[in-house]
Amino acid sequence: MPTLQIRDVPEHIYRRLADLAEKERRSLAQQTLVVLAKGLEVDIDPKTRRREALRRISLIDRNLTRHLPSAVKMIREDRDR
Repeated sequence: MPTLQIRDVPEHIYRRLADLAEKERRSLAQQTLVVLAKGLEVDIDPKTRRREALRRISLIDRNLTRHLPSAVKMIREDRDR
């Protein structure tokens, strides 16, 4: 997914985004994306975003868990002590 960095944001705009983000329980980046999408009259499909996020998490998860012992094995070893 592309990344966008914005420099020299006026303080009143930043504060408004931060306040909205806190009110909506979103990160500043998420709130900025929502505001941009509304301003551009573009729908943000949450299902598509969720699927992509889950796909990325599963790739990370596979890479991390490949080198870990199984939970069943660890529990069994702990119980056998």
